[in-house]
Amino acid sequence: MQKKAPVYLNALRAFEASARHGSFSGAAEELNVTPAAVGQLVRGLEEWLGMPLFHRSTSGRTRLKLTEPAENALADIRAGLDRLGIGLQRLHESTTSGILNVTVSPAFAAKWLMPCIDRFQKRCPDTDIRIETNLKLADFKAQGLDIGVRYGEGNWPELIAEKLMEEDVFPVCSPGFYAAHSLDAPQDLLDTTLIHDQSVDPSTGFITWPVWLEAAGIKGASPQRGMRINNSAAVLQAAVEGRGVALARSILAHEDLAAGRLKRLLPDVRMNSTLAYYVVYRADYAALPKLRAFRDWLFEEAEARSASRDSFSFP
Repeated sequence: MQKKAPVYLNALRAFEASARHGSFSGAAEELNVTPAAVGQLVRGLEEWLGMPLFHRSTSGRTRLKLTEPAENALADIRAGLDRLGIGLQRLHESTTSGILNVTVSPAFAAKWLMPCIDRFQKRCPDTDIRIETNLKLADFKAQGLDIGVRYGEGNWPELIAEKLMEEDVFPVCSPGFYAAHSLDAPQDLLDTTLIHDQSVDPSTGFITWPVWLEAAGIKGASPQRGMRINNSAAVLQAAVEGRGVALARSILAHEDLAAGRLKRLLPDVRMNSTLAYYVVYRADYAALPKLRAFRDWLFEEAEARSASRDSFSFP
């Protein structure tokens, strides 16, 4: 008679974590149980299978090495656990009040998302938004994230990326700063305080002051004076406060320009960024109703703001 498998989900998780860490203690720390409990789960699985899963060697601390059959089966077990996790997540999404975990950069949150998020909440009042802001790229799987907006070229492994918005880049300053300085030609910028945005690596194609100045006809300029800030929202705020001239990204600067807090300089010099904003999410979460609703709202909001920007007259 074939042996019937007991519920070995916890044992499989203990085995996979032990294989990854090479020890029961490492697995125990991850799973928030004792090493003895992990060892007992793995031994129970070995007894049911009728074979060892690890070669155990002790040299101060027990080190685990997979047996050949266990190593051959590990990839399938990991894939099965991943699929099971996705299935449980889908069940959870369909039976809870609705939590949507969103990741964006701090600047995008401050300048674009937060001023309009109430419109989504009115549309989908049963969905609770949790926003994670970070300059570093988030790990969707490890951090349990559902959807996000990223700035770049659109290539991120294991994520669907849909272009949301393109932008152009131009210099801005406060009206008061403009009134106090002569800033009517690109050359004039070399004699004033420039605010440098260091939030994105220039090697990605991010437009910096030397790049913009060269496009404006000033060859070989490499301005070093001024403030250096690693947050695009803070760059714009420094310009609003009259600290100098910032190189603004049109998507983030629109509200400050429309409100008159910033003035666009040298509008005849046009420079489009090769980088853009993308809506990103995992393919296996694409059908989740809350994710689809948020994704569709982002595109509607972007389209509405694009029409507003097109009609905005820069002095």
